[in-house]
Amino acid sequence: MSAEQTRQVAKSKYRPEIDGLRAFAVVAVIINHFNKAILPGGYLGVDIFFVISGYVITSSLYGRSSKDFKDFISGFYERRIKRLVPALSVFVLITSIALCLFSPSPGQYLRTGLTSLFGLSNLYLLQQSTDYFSQSTELNVFTHTWSLGVEEQFYILFPFLIWFSGFGRQTINGARNLFLAVAILTIISLIGFLYLYPTNQPAAYFLMPTRFWEMAAGCLVFLGFQKRASIEQFLEQIPPFPVLALIIGVMYLPMAWAAPSTVAVVLLSSVLIASLKKDTAAFRFFTNSKVVYVGLISYSLYLWHWGVLSISRWTIGIHWWLAPVQIACMLSLAVASYTWIETPLRKGDWFGRRWKTFLVGGGFLAIASGNVVALAKPLNGAIFTGSPEVPDRFEDVYREKGYARKSCSIFQDTHNAILLSNMCGNFLDKNKPTIYVLGDSHASLLGDALSTFSAERKSFNVASVWGNYCKFPSAVHSNYDHPDLNGKSCFHLQEQVAKNLLEKVKAGDAVVIASFSIDQFVQTEENPFHNKETVFKSPSGATVSSGNAQRLYFDRVGELSRKLTSRGVKTFFYVNAGRYLQGNGDECFADWRTQWYRPFTNSEKKCLYPREVQYTKYRMQFKEDLDTWIKENGADTLLDAFDTVACDSKFCDGAFFVDNQHLRGWGFAFLADSVLRKIGLSS
Repeated sequence: MSAEQTRQVAKSKYRPEIDGLRAFAVVAVIINHFNKAILPGGYLGVDIFFVISGYVITSSLYGRSSKDFKDFISGFYERRIKRLVPALSVFVLITSIALCLFSPSPGQYLRTGLTSLFGLSNLYLLQQSTDYFSQSTELNVFTHTWSLGVEEQFYILFPFLIWFSGFGRQTINGARNLFLAVAILTIISLIGFLYLYPTNQPAAYFLMPTRFWEMAAGCLVFLGFQKRASIEQFLEQIPPFPVLALIIGVMYLPMAWAAPSTVAVVLLSSVLIASLKKDTAAFRFFTNSKVVYVGLISYSLYLWHWGVLSISRWTIGIHWWLAPVQIACMLSLAVASYTWIETPLRKGDWFGRRWKTFLVGGGFLAIASGNVVALAKPLNGAIFTGSPEVPDRFEDVYREKGYARKSCSIFQDTHNAILLSNMCGNFLDKNKPTIYVLGDSHASLLGDALSTFSAERKSFNVASVWGNYCKFPSAVHSNYDHPDLNGKSCFHLQEQVAKNLLEKVKAGDAVVIASFSIDQFVQTEENPFHNKETVFKSPSGATVSSGNAQRLYFDRVGELSRKLTSRGVKTFFYVNAGRYLQGNGDECFADWRTQWYRPFTNSEKKCLYPREVQYTKYRMQFKEDLDTWIKENGADTLLDAFDTVACDSKFCDGAFFVDNQHLRGWGFAFLADSVLRKIGLSS
């Protein structure tokens, strides 16, 4: 088939209403990213994109002739490179420069951009344990490229399924074989997504295998129509506007329903693609020339909308009265990208030979990645236009120094965590004192900060073992006591950590017990953080009151502390900085202090909270109980994050907090310095 014939076939299969649906998806995403309150589930527009991608890719390969596998696979990747690489490379390059103008510590964000060029940003964000729904991700100008990574990894697998099923070779049973193979993989992928989402949401969200089923749904819709006219005829009878209304309705479901919402949107999008037929009002809407145009530029618009919003958060902020300017900016950049980069390079033959296309595509990636690396390393801070003396509280600065994170989760690194092996710490010299930081997520963050000092000073070691919602040491079971993949609960895992700790500690070491304790043991109706569903049980399985649970916990810590003291080991008890009764630290965001490019900063209003808002009587009660216990049981001291870092006599600074209980890395670095002074290891 000639190139002209191929273009004619592609044109005959073109469905403008699919581009209209792309427009709907990208607009939903943009609205959500502007303000989650307006369309809470607008992020599901990405899932609509996934379904469309599966449908369009399968459609584009239907009836496309190839001489052999080499011709097929090289042609497929040539088209993908032309479609994705030029616009992405230009976006990453320009946005990286813009970011470096306003961020003094852009390293982590630049690394996200660098990995996005090679379709790996979803894996990088997963490695960083990123929560996509956390507001702190809004400062990363490349967070949204995770979805491109998922699609590009899908494109690695999918052409092999197409060819070896026979569909790409147009064999008699090719479509049937592809349908069966994709259907089986879809079921496996969907089960994986539903299984992982409650226990490991970032993995379920960012990994291609747990997203495969969404793109596969679009593929199955196309294949089903080709072989089962009855299915197509049935779906054609469904009016599309009610389906569209249901999709919008799902976007208003609470975040607790995120997994079923995703499944619902994928199914409804598949039905909508099938039901969008001529002579329906929805078809006329989605084929409106202006709507179709937004769909045509949707790739460039998706790239640039987040860049504009993220840079705005670093600078002028997001305000309703600025929205028209920011929308105009997004559209202008998207139209320019589509008109002058995406379209001419996608439709050009790139010197007439495929190997030259791969060479030029590689050149785009090399230029963009080389510049990003230069901005991150030799030019780090060189083009920053702000006041350098103002610290950046929204970047984990200690991680920017390049120190590897050496802590273990009892749920993810069970073997190493229990053994307290070298995998769990900065063991520079076993003849030097070791600080063991044990507890929940607070232990993880405090351990990170202490590891930085350890790497810098080389005078002590740090070992950190932690488990989300998992107190150390074990004393009582609760409904937060979730099991790991091997079925062992945090109670039993922390028991093993305590046992191995006693075998490893030596005189001169220190143990920091760092768990979120405030309010968890004060379960009264008057407590604003009271959780009626919390149930405490003793090790024997008997239900106990919250007061008795606290007593059992203190008794267990006292027992461990006395054993440690007998070995010449100091014990310290970290108390987190409490909870906000209203709002949280993310309200402060990047505009917490005035820079020339932040003209609308109002730190007094956004970041400072009256001390009494934080210092509730429940925290006071727990701290007083803990103080009494420390004096009676021989622990060395109490480490109070509240007084050490976050608050003065009148106000608490919300800029220290990443949420309503955890300090930011910057705040934990301050706390770590205080810990070292108390232990006697300060420089």
